[in-house]
Amino acid sequence: MRRRYVRGLCVWMAMLLLTLGLSACGSAQTEKETESLGIETEEKEEGKSLKIIAVMFPEYDWLREILGERLEEVELEMLLDSGIDVHSYEPSLEDILEISSCDLFVYAGGESSEWVDEVLKQSQNPQRKVLSLLELLGSEAKEEEYVEGMERTEEHEAHEGEEEESEYDEHVWLSLRNAERFTQSIADTLGELDEENAEYYQSRQEAYRQKLADLDERYQMVVEAAPQKTLIFGDRFPFRYLTEDYGLSYYAAFAGCSTEINASFETIVFLADKMKELEISKILTIEKSDEKIAKTVLETANLSEAEILTLDSLQSVNQKEIEEGKTYLSTMEENLEVLQKALQ
Repeated sequence: MRRRYVRGLCVWMAMLLLTLGLSACGSAQTEKETESLGIETEEKEEGKSLKIIAVMFPEYDWLREILGERLEEVELEMLLDSGIDVHSYEPSLEDILEISSCDLFVYAGGESSEWVDEVLKQSQNPQRKVLSLLELLGSEAKEEEYVEGMERTEEHEAHEGEEEESEYDEHVWLSLRNAERFTQSIADTLGELDEENAEYYQSRQEAYRQKLADLDERYQMVVEAAPQKTLIFGDRFPFRYLTEDYGLSYYAAFAGCSTEINASFETIVFLADKMKELEISKILTIEKSDEKIAKTVLETANLSEAEILTLDSLQSVNQKEIEEGKTYLSTMEENLEVLQKALQ
């Protein structure tokens, strides 16, 4: 609850500045106002045909793939390029100004993107196209799930049993099958913005779709051949879309969007008992975890020979990793190798 309040307050303050005169990007008065605040208005780079903004790495990388050679003609930016987790991100005034002047804005949607609605509403740009991955899924979007043994947040316990609006699992990019749908929508939208190159974008998407489908088939084969079909996570669990694609079950310390860092004694014991009951010798974490909970589970289960493995949820990719060649497909291929070990 506090995370929502703080993020909402920061966005409200930024939007207040915007509505006081910063939304009219390009006007002489606005330029004077932004300069007085130490902020430069962001116009499209000279010689660039489109300005595109993606919030996270998965959307950014899909755009790179579909744009192909056209990438040199487009200004493409990723907001979360510093490695900050999407659940902790708060848009700056500069970010809001960027969004107000772009031609295409792509984001995941869900609780971590609640700030987007207000930004889009206030930064009027009738020519801008917007793609929300969660909205593209429509009725196939899955609600945030609490499985047996999972730590309950104070907010969840306070509202348990009450009628309230559903919160959807926003980690939609971790399904290769979803990625096929999303990249098709991206290609279609790029074609609408740049009709001259519409066929090129479709051909790029079809080639990429085939790579996604091939990797999806490899995931299916690995799961079918695995001796057991359950994952144990000593961490948050953002992989619900992936596990449901292949019929896997799981137990975890926290739900995918949880901000909790400490698991209760009951949760630790539950996960430890499940590892012993199911004879599982691998426990999983997500990237950048301190592995504290996973290690405590193993100690409690007295499984000194068990191994801690890491699945990458692609939530906190930084610029250095991008420059070193990280892609959505390469990461999902690495995740497949980890998954194969975890299911042994």
